[in-house]
Amino acid sequence: MNERISRIDRLTTPITEAGQCLLFLLRMLAGVRFGGQQILAVLQQVYLIGARSLVIIMICGFFVGMVLSLQAINALEQFGASDQVSLLVGKSLFRELGPVLTALLFAGRAGTSITAEIGLMKATNQLEAMELMAIDPVQRIALPRFVAGVVSVPLLAGMFSAMAIMGSVVFAIGVMGLDAGIFWSKLQTGVYFQKDFVGGMWKSLVFGGTVSLIAVYFGYSAKPTGAGVGTATTNTVVLSSVLILIFDFIMTSFLT
Repeated sequence: MNERISRIDRLTTPITEAGQCLLFLLRMLAGVRFGGQQILAVLQQVYLIGARSLVIIMICGFFVGMVLSLQAINALEQFGASDQVSLLVGKSLFRELGPVLTALLFAGRAGTSITAEIGLMKATNQLEAMELMAIDPVQRIALPRFVAGVVSVPLLAGMFSAMAIMGSVVFAIGVMGLDAGIFWSKLQTGVYFQKDFVGGMWKSLVFGGTVSLIAVYFGYSAKPTGAGVGTATTNTVVLSSVLILIFDFIMTSFLT
């Protein structure tokens, strides 16, 4: 009997967590006021979790573009179509790799930081102190970080794709000697703004909201111990990565 109850608990726990996370999201959205203080807090978090992630995003984007060009040229040369490398790289970046890799990097760099920061506040009773002072910690702490993540990820994805294109230019034109005119003309005529670029931005928006929500939720619900904060941080990275790939498949199915 006890084993049966434990099995039911294991099955219902993810559903319960998902429901609590949704309620937490609604609680955050109910605290949106569009006031000057709230906007200032969001901009501060955009700098802390967005602008400070630029370095790793730009470096990774540049080398991803170089690797993509290397693999694309090696594959396309077999069919005598090496001049199509910019088309392949552009569509791969704007549709899939840019949004997905940016979100994964954001989850590893900023998502863990958000979870650990809020979890530490809970462990040191700072959130309880806010409640005693009639300050809603969800509105003051969680909401600005959530909104900042939603805003930051699409911008970071655009920068990632731009740096990847630059890396592709350096390798394809500078190293392999492909014609620059053909490279840019294929990229310009083959990559569509509405279908490729805007579609990728929509994905980035969803990924940013997903990672930010998971980060603030796990931080806020973490056990107030060192081990609890560490577990919450690990759960943030694992669950964010899985959901990013699942949502990417679902959105690709509808956007294609």
